[in-house]
Amino acid sequence: MSWQSTTDPECHTDRTGSPIESVIVPRRRDVGGFDVMRALPSAERRAVGPFVFFDQFGPLQLIQGRSLEVRPHPHIGLATVTYLLAGKIMHRDSLGTVQPIQPGEVNWMTAGHGIVHSERTSDAGNPPGAELFGIQTWVALPKSHEEIEPAFAHHARVELPEVAGNGFWGRIILGSCFGRSSPVATFADPVYVDCRLDAGSRLLLPAEIEERAVSTVSGELQVGKQRFAPGTLAVCTPRAEVVLTADVATQFILIGGPRLDGPRIVWWNFVSSSQERIEAAKADWRAGRFAPVPGDKEFIPLPE
Repeated sequence: MSWQSTTDPECHTDRTGSPIESVIVPRRRDVGGFDVMRALPSAERRAVGPFVFFDQFGPLQLIQGRSLEVRPHPHIGLATVTYLLAGKIMHRDSLGTVQPIQPGEVNWMTAGHGIVHSERTSDAGNPPGAELFGIQTWVALPKSHEEIEPAFAHHARVELPEVAGNGFWGRIILGSCFGRSSPVATFADPVYVDCRLDAGSRLLLPAEIEERAVSTVSGELQVGKQRFAPGTLAVCTPRAEVVLTADVATQFILIGGPRLDGPRIVWWNFVSSSQERIEAAKADWRAGRFAPVPGDKEFIPLPE
């Protein structure tokens, strides 16, 4: 199924005075033979900072005939960010990259003017019955960088700084937060943190992040009397004081950053500030003009 949406960085005003502007319940989508939960883009919100896409996959058990097998497909105008909580995935792309990713590691792939990649669990070294659990997000590239050269970067878990104290733990995946900075080179200044709160703990979210959202991974987050179950994406009101609490041990993801520098069109795997560029990417994929993933003749056809 094909779909199209336009991200509008101006459409996010809360008039109630609540610290939570909107709550997004993700939709189920089929990707590579199994379901993912997609929170962005949604009818409630097209973007949070530069993040225009937020998928959670798993937790699920990898059994015979049930694994993540995403065949080669193209991207433009964005950077994909893959972060795993359990399991392993093998990444291959048209630059010749072959890179397994494991829990706590991050893959940042800059699509720029065009890249093709595949993501598979079948050849990543997962033992029988292994669990797969992870998150993939897309960061829209700034207009000035939409057509840059594609690139790929992998960072091991030991490279990513961690913070801890007062019942809180966090791993800084992208950007700067809680006094620490990730080594991942990015565009559009995204902030992305893997967070955990002990039972009975509280956390004041940094207000200097222009746009912020939290997605519960496990447990249950609370903001005042509002409770957020796993999978829910709660978008914070800009500049509001947001205090997170947890009655049980809870893991969540914090994303955010500056507003996009204008609307984006999101169609299938393409992101651009120009409809003409989206149409050109469609034509290029249909005609086989994207560089292939070396050694992989499979591909996902352009949606009708």
